[in-house]
Amino acid sequence: MSRGSVVASGKPEKSQVLRGRKSRTHNEYVSDATQRAQPVTLPLHPQDELECRRCEVHCDKVVYPSACLTRSCPFVYAYEEHGHTFVGCMQKVFGVEIDLGMLRAAEARRDGFGAVRAVRQPLPMCRSEVEPCYPHRSGELGCVNPEFNELPAGSPTFRVIARLRD
Repeated sequence: MSRGSVVASGKPEKSQVLRGRKSRTHNEYVSDATQRAQPVTLPLHPQDELECRRCEVHCDKVVYPSACLTRSCPFVYAYEEHGHTFVGCMQKVFGVEIDLGMLRAAEARRDGFGAVRAVRQPLPMCRSEVEPCYPHRSGELGCVNPEFNELPAGSPTFRVIARLRD
């Protein structure tokens, strides 16, 4: 209808125009400062992180608990409960306790037990690696955070496996 038109009742139509708009934000409880995108801060030592979410691949550091048993790690503990033996890590490199019988049964199969997500920086004696969660999402340039795969700063870049004496 046009401006100033008359409806069927014979009375002039009221305008549908919003009057007296108040200037306020869409969500008055959120300030402009929190709506602005915060700049991404890069860590000083990316190799010390346990997960990387800088791209769509999403990588995590993982450890192999079966390697702890094979290598006779001094930080492995065991206890019995409900007729089962459970093992875990005293240093809490991985945060779960695993049924030893199920771990041994899985290790007897071809694929083995597999890895567990690290919840703390792996120790030098831990068998650990970086596991990509969605490798099919990687871009044509590859990893955007290659330092994540490196050893932590201050860690030796080699491992002594034997000492020879004269």
